[in-house]
Amino acid sequence: MNQGKVSENPESRFSAVMVGAARLPGVRIHREAYLRKALARYCTEDEIRRAVEGTPAAAGLTTELLGRAADDSIRYETAKASALSAAAGVPGFLALPATVPADTAQYFAHMLRISQKLAYLYSWPDLFSDDGDDVDDATMGVLTLFFGVMFGTQSANAAVGKVAGMMAEQVARKLPQKALTQGVVYPVVKKVAAYIGVQMTKQTFAKSVSKAIPVVGAAVSGTLTFATYRPMAKRLKKHLSESVLAQPTHRVVVVEAGEARETLVPKPAGGSATDGTAAATESPRPS
Repeated sequence: MNQGKVSENPESRFSAVMVGAARLPGVRIHREAYLRKALARYCTEDEIRRAVEGTPAAAGLTTELLGRAADDSIRYETAKASALSAAAGVPGFLALPATVPADTAQYFAHMLRISQKLAYLYSWPDLFSDDGDDVDDATMGVLTLFFGVMFGTQSANAAVGKVAGMMAEQVARKLPQKALTQGVVYPVVKKVAAYIGVQMTKQTFAKSVSKAIPVVGAAVSGTLTFATYRPMAKRLKKHLSESVLAQPTHRVVVVEAGEARETLVPKPAGGSATDGTAAATESPRPS
């Protein structure tokens, strides 16, 4: 009885599809290889090196330049997702039990691919480790929030901004595990997962109807995927490009009450794009 209840839970349903999609071949994007390829048309080799070794923002790359690279990736992933969706619609009604789950999985797989690409362009850290097929809880949490942004949920927008702020303040190269798995952001992650689970069921039904007629269903399914996927990817691009992590920055050592810590601050207008540590600043001492 319990197992039946779990399968009907929208949050659990979404999580199962997300984990399954993350295990599909070709879904995980290698950060360094992707950045090198995506930035090759727009940057010098030195800029690319600094973007890979640090972040595109720390390398001084503007959001306008990154936006062009992001649009390239969105066009590519949209075309690929739409073509695969159309191909899944060719068999028609008799193949629905097989094609609809497969189509949902590949749709989410392409959402995962574009989420990673946009995240890396806009200075988020590696989202997947190279160890096995498992997805750790923090990665699952932040990808859920990215999906929430794509689906247009305001709570996800705010939560992504909060996570980005935490990382910028601490100059972190890893996701804030505690915040995403048990801290202030975690309740939002659960709420967004449940919401997407419900939306996922509605989309599956719509695609089932579109696939009922062979060949014609292929055209409708491919068009439906194009009409939904591209705006969702654009929504995530806009949000990540406005994040504090995406702004050209440099590191500054701040000394307060005798303790030094690093933080990121915006680069001054006309400043150098080179990454480095600024001179330490110290709060005034009482006389």
